[in-house]
Amino acid sequence: MLWASSLAKSYPPRRLFADVSVQLAPGRRVALVGGNGIGKTTLLEILAGINEPDEGEVHRQSGLTVGYLPQELDEITEGTVLEATLAGAGDITAMTADLRSLEARLADVEAADHDEVLARYGELEARFRQIGGYGFEAEAHRVLAGLGFAADDAQRPVAQLSGGWRMRVALGQLLLAKPDVLLADEPTNHLDVDSVAWLEDQLAAWEGGLLFVSHDRDFIDAVANRVIEMDGTSAYEHVGGFAEFVASREERIAAAEAAAALQARRRAHTERFIERFRYKATKARQVQSRIKALEKLAPVEVPSRKELAARFGFGTPRRSSRVVTELIDATLGYADGDEPVLRGVNLVIERGSKVGVVGPNGAGKTTLLRVLQGDLGVLGGELHRGRNVDMATFEQHLTEVMDPRRTVAEEFTASVGDQPGRNVRTMLGGFGFAGDAADRKVADLSGGERTRLALGITMANPVNLLVLDEPTNHLDLPSCDLLEDALSVYPGTVLLVTHDRHLIRSVADSLIVVRDGTATLHPGVDEDLLRPPGLSTRRTAGGSTTGNTGTSGSGSQGTGDGGASSQHAGGRGAGTGAPTSRAAAAERRREGASKRQAAHDATAGLRRELAAAERAWEAAEHRVAELQALLGEPATYDDPERARQAAEDYGAARSEAMRHMSECEALQRRIDRAASAL
Repeated sequence: MLWASSLAKSYPPRRLFADVSVQLAPGRRVALVGGNGIGKTTLLEILAGINEPDEGEVHRQSGLTVGYLPQELDEITEGTVLEATLAGAGDITAMTADLRSLEARLADVEAADHDEVLARYGELEARFRQIGGYGFEAEAHRVLAGLGFAADDAQRPVAQLSGGWRMRVALGQLLLAKPDVLLADEPTNHLDVDSVAWLEDQLAAWEGGLLFVSHDRDFIDAVANRVIEMDGTSAYEHVGGFAEFVASREERIAAAEAAAALQARRRAHTERFIERFRYKATKARQVQSRIKALEKLAPVEVPSRKELAARFGFGTPRRSSRVVTELIDATLGYADGDEPVLRGVNLVIERGSKVGVVGPNGAGKTTLLRVLQGDLGVLGGELHRGRNVDMATFEQHLTEVMDPRRTVAEEFTASVGDQPGRNVRTMLGGFGFAGDAADRKVADLSGGERTRLALGITMANPVNLLVLDEPTNHLDLPSCDLLEDALSVYPGTVLLVTHDRHLIRSVADSLIVVRDGTATLHPGVDEDLLRPPGLSTRRTAGGSTTGNTGTSGSGSQGTGDGGASSQHAGGRGAGTGAPTSRAAAAERRREGASKRQAAHDATAGLRRELAAAERAWEAAEHRVAELQALLGEPATYDDPERARQAAEDYGAARSEAMRHMSECEALQRRIDRAASAL
């Protein structure tokens, strides 16, 4: 549907890439990876028609629709959330408005053009029904719910939303519009873990072409069936998910290194021959021939193994008390008359622990962090803070308050001051700004480079409590790898809010789950807690299994160290090859059966309500189908009054069906919450 060949782009004196080719066909879902500032966003803009290549061509099939989700968004400020989402498919929205207008005109049965309006209404309604227009608004509500919007958010003005929530609206527009080709630049940046998991399911089933930039390994593995790696010169395509990409990349590098080594041996042999026989007349012709051959020999290009990302380093912090912070039966919120955000919170954060904080947006993660950081008191219960606690906090807004006129070195120095015994440029080199990169203007940095600089500023002083709020947004994969390594050996305490499940598995030793009006600390990292309740297990695009499987998915299982694996995973060693006694297995089955029975008993009343609501929904949908069929019959329009009444009844029936659908969804969420709380 869309293909590009031999693309090249430069911003003198830098050449971003050259000889890049891309093919996007139906069902081809491609992840685009590479270092920050290497040209991934520029490539997407070229394919979207926003930017022009210096060389190469982009070809689009006639009538092709292309949707593009940028990293930053300035548009979408008009209308409500639902209206803005529905605007994603302009044809259906326009047809809906036309139908409403025609219905109003049909009320005037004495109008001279009544028959003409009636005929026009019949034709338009048939087309509208054919393209699925009647289910369009229900689909919009489903998409918004998946992206984290509550039911009453649909009527909120978009102008009141933060930038992150506006990005969700823009993503909802695109998912609803279903363009032939979807281009998305880090679509998970503003999502929580629940919404990321939901989006995976949607894009893994995407029928059109898809090209997306992401640093999230789980997301890439779940969605992509191809990976394109940009390395600063060209691009290389790998078939499969992230695991296959890593293996293929290593094979390519090894093959290039072997070819380079062979070429070096041949070059050395030729040079020795030339030196040996350079002045021997009988060998003059052979010597000249080999000199020319050497001049024509193009060197084999070996991809650099040098990581272009930040090297995050930590000083040695002073020792804090064993308990860093503790909440006992705490009620959290704001003392302005509003309802509390969280109740019954009991948490103990100990020195040296690495705690992941997860939960849907709006559940209270920010409120909890503000309390743990000391910015907010508790409304009830007890809050205890430890002694000698030194804290540093990273938040995304730090990238927005930098002075664009300063150089990287000037911004770093202005923010952290002089560091006795440490050179500013040496520290910046550790964060990926070596040499001339430290003299670049902040205004010229990419989003990922600004994030690296903000992380460097946050981590420059040794602290024993590090609070990181979505630190991987805009970072490239190598930077995420180095952040992961640094946090794993960091000697202090870490509170990590992130939607990157791979980072959580690799770093965290416990989880705080913020959901359903409370926050609960869980030892270990249970895979079930990283996905919204009720989201089923599925096979990823890369071939691995993800979802509510009860396994960590971190890759640390199945190493042969059965006991260690089980303990590290919080008892999730089943299926790793570790020996398990029959008695223990039976006990686990009994516990599982007991939990299922408890969940069944606790939700019995809600399930009866849901069954009744589903029957009402089914009846309403049946009525909608009857009226739809009636409106599709030409004979209906022989009687203008009958046609007008049918159109009016249809609108009322559709509203009734939507109401019952919302009621069913709300009941199902209550059932899921009640079951997960046990």
